[in-house]
Amino acid sequence: MVLELKLRKVGNSVGVLLPQKALTRLNVHEGEIVVLTETTDGGFRLTAHAPDFERKMKVVEGLSRRYRNALRELAK
Repeated sequence: MVLELKLRKVGNSVGVLLPQKALTRLNVHEGEIVVLTETTDGGFRLTAHAPDFERKMKVVEGLSRRYRNALRELAK
C-alpha cells in the first residue's frame, strides 16, 4: 500500500493525518501512540506502539555505546 500524505500546520508544529485505511492496518485508534523509527536505508518506519519497545531500545542503545568500537570494526 502506498499513500501520499499531506503535511498540515497544527499550532507551532506540523502534523500528518493518517487515513482510516492506514489506521486499520496499524491497528491503532485516535489518542494511541505510534513509533517512527529510522531504517538502515535512510527511510522511516511507522509502527504501533509496543509497551516493551522503549525498554528494548534503551538496552540496544546502551550496548551500542558500550561496544561502539567493536561494532565499528565489525562494520568494516
